[in-house]
Amino acid sequence: MVHDSHPIPSSMEQRDRDSLLHPFTRADDFAAGRVPGQRIVQSASGIRVTDAHGRSVIDGMSGMYCVNVGYGRQAIVDAIAEQASELPYYHIFAGASHPKAILLAEKLIALTGGRMKRVFFGLSGSDANETQIKLVWYYHNVIGKPQKKKIIARQRGYHGATTMTASLTGLPNYHSGFDLPFALVKHTIAPDAFWAPETDPRAFSQRCADELERLILEEGPDTVGAFIAEPVVGSGGILPPPPGYWEAIQAVLRKYDVLLIADEVITAFGRVGHMLAVDGYGIEADLITLAKGLSSGYAPLSAALVGPKVWQALQDGARTHGFFAHGYTYSAHPLGAAAALANIQIIEEEGLCANAADVGAYLLQQLRERLAANPLVGDVRGAGLLQAVEFVAEGPPRRRLDASLKFSAQVAAFAMEEGLLARPLPVNDIVGISPPLMLTRSDADQVAEMLQRAISRASAMLSTDQRRGAV
Repeated sequence: MVHDSHPIPSSMEQRDRDSLLHPFTRADDFAAGRVPGQRIVQSASGIRVTDAHGRSVIDGMSGMYCVNVGYGRQAIVDAIAEQASELPYYHIFAGASHPKAILLAEKLIALTGGRMKRVFFGLSGSDANETQIKLVWYYHNVIGKPQKKKIIARQRGYHGATTMTASLTGLPNYHSGFDLPFALVKHTIAPDAFWAPETDPRAFSQRCADELERLILEEGPDTVGAFIAEPVVGSGGILPPPPGYWEAIQAVLRKYDVLLIADEVITAFGRVGHMLAVDGYGIEADLITLAKGLSSGYAPLSAALVGPKVWQALQDGARTHGFFAHGYTYSAHPLGAAAALANIQIIEEEGLCANAADVGAYLLQQLRERLAANPLVGDVRGAGLLQAVEFVAEGPPRRRLDASLKFSAQVAAFAMEEGLLARPLPVNDIVGISPPLMLTRSDADQVAEMLQRAISRASAMLSTDQRRGAV
């Protein structure tokens, strides 16, 4: 942990409002000081972050689902510093390379058991998914199926904020005002079993597959190039797939020769209890997207893992198209690669995947037991240390709370007062948590207690009519 002996003055909040355009933040409210969640984080250690006023809270979101190994890991800091001293930057264009890029690519391929054949590095999950779309288009051009350009994503999926990846993202409030190019993007239903009419989860999984097949047939199988999905839906509600989901989905994709992009930006590197979530869910992907936990956020880095079919097309296409005309100045940046290698070593040596599975199951049990008596709690779900609480009106029947109440935002605000950073998700009334993977059972008890108190406080503020969903 690095301590700053010169605390940030309180005026820094105003200077922040006067100078920064913040992502996913209302510009007018923030500039006017009407965003209650404004905070300037100055330092961090372990599972906690400390703001400019000296207040320390548990980071229940691991930054943005990314600080998997926790804060203050000196081994990663040292790896970055040593690399900066030896070689702070070099590119990998036109055959150039550097040792850390090679070592990291070899390591990532090994983590797939050799199923993936090459690694393309970027800086964010958004640019990595942008790369995947270009690879899909390139692949189909090379194999003589140039019409297979449409990409099917899922409602409530999140795949990035660049032009194409924002189009893939199935959250309408992320689209407003941008005139995104949706002509080649289609969306199918999300695997949200909580609101499904089917009582049998496998029947719902089959309906998801049937809906995907219906969409492919409607668009024309000769026009659909790929299906992109998170193994576990993240920002769109934290939705673990119901039983049989991935088996049924992949059967449809194979039937119509549609490539599968597994977006593991959030789920990889232990977040859901496996180094790669595709292994935990039996997903045979043609392309895999990595970011966030790849370096635990200590340096920007992403990766697009390329499977054998697409790698063969890249080689074959060179005879017609020449060099692979895609890349970024900072692809495989040495500092990011050094951070990732040290990060993965920590995850492996400390058994953080197994810890996420064990402590995650314990935390889920604690939340379910503590929240069972609250009629506004509709569902408590998760995989590993990626978990969510979804709120509903008092029933029966099952109904949503009035959206204007912003109930999940109120829960998150109270959670912060209790000492826990949680996130109101941008769909329905859901609060998500994804703490660092070195969370202990004792830490999990604190998280569950803080969240329980926050939910109780928010619940007590509602009138009888509001609790019942009356408008």
